[in-house]
Amino acid sequence: MKTTFDQLRDTQPQFFSAAALTIPAASLQAMADLVAAIESVIALPAYQAHALAQAPAIARLPCAARGAFMGYDFHLTAAGPKLIEINTNAGGGLLNAYLLAEHGRAAEGARIRDEFVAMFREEWRLERGDTLLRRIAIVDENPAEQFLAPEFTLFRALFEEYGIAAVVCDPSELSFDGEALRHAGQPVDLVYKRLTDFALDTTASTAIRTAFEQGKVVLTPNPRAHALYADKRNLMQLSDAAALNGLGVDAATRQTLLAGIPQTVAVTPEQAETFWADRKRWFFKPPAGFGSRAAYRGDKLTKRVFEEILHGGYIAQEIAPPSEHAVGEQTMKADIRCYVYNGHIQLVAARLYQGQTTNFRTPGGGFAPVFVAE
Repeated sequence: MKTTFDQLRDTQPQFFSAAALTIPAASLQAMADLVAAIESVIALPAYQAHALAQAPAIARLPCAARGAFMGYDFHLTAAGPKLIEINTNAGGGLLNAYLLAEHGRAAEGARIRDEFVAMFREEWRLERGDTLLRRIAIVDENPAEQFLAPEFTLFRALFEEYGIAAVVCDPSELSFDGEALRHAGQPVDLVYKRLTDFALDTTASTAIRTAFEQGKVVLTPNPRAHALYADKRNLMQLSDAAALNGLGVDAATRQTLLAGIPQTVAVTPEQAETFWADRKRWFFKPPAGFGSRAAYRGDKLTKRVFEEILHGGYIAQEIAPPSEHAVGEQTMKADIRCYVYNGHIQLVAARLYQGQTTNFRTPGGGFAPVFVAE
């Protein structure tokens, strides 16, 4: 009998490439070193004060949970790995754990799935101590219509395999009665938030927001994690030598950060002429963007879109081109994603594509495992 993943592989082939990437051990070490450097800066009170000051009030609530599935996205360049962005609800982790079996790494995939469940149990323990985690809600807007909806089904099955009840639902299906967040009358202990409503400020998220504000539900990833890690404006500090020095970051850590994070700066109307003249150097991103939405390569910009960028609070990041790899008779670009929890890289996977951004529509493209050269 086919497993849920096998059925997914058959019905959604665009998710997965048949290829695998092999990278040098030095590249993996450089990514791990950069993750460690970033985590050390994010732990600094001065950094947190700066990041939270520009965040929504809900992000300033005390929160012990660290945030599940932190995604550090890299391009591998001739000068080493370059961090493109950090995402707090990075998708695809479980799909890639299952995909390892097709490359002869079934035991490794099973170990990573164990680690993922342990991560959710740890998020719960940090907030609730030794009490039993009974039920998880995997929440996204119109979940059945989401591109990665099949992964939600896999998560539900995984949690239930480990004795944790689980449900996949839209945020509007949840209610709060003053004591517990509920789905279909049953209490929800933990919300695995796949929503891109990072500050929980939509009407549909009202029940989750109220329960979270009153400390009645554990939320991962949470608004605080998004503010500290995924707000693109943080990359300005992390790639600015003077700012890092002002935070008291030591010289070795500063060197790691400046080598691994492309220069990132604020876009202001006052600098319009300079940015337009130099636009081919930059990739323009909205501060709370995700999944390449409303992000633009400078060499593709029209004047009309550039005017919107100037007044949209955008950041500009120096372009670090993705690596290219032969996949059959095609040449594919690759984004490398490190799935990270508590500073530890759990899994490394690639997204292979053609065109401007990852799209899961290129024949032969999709998720691919990343192995380290022996």
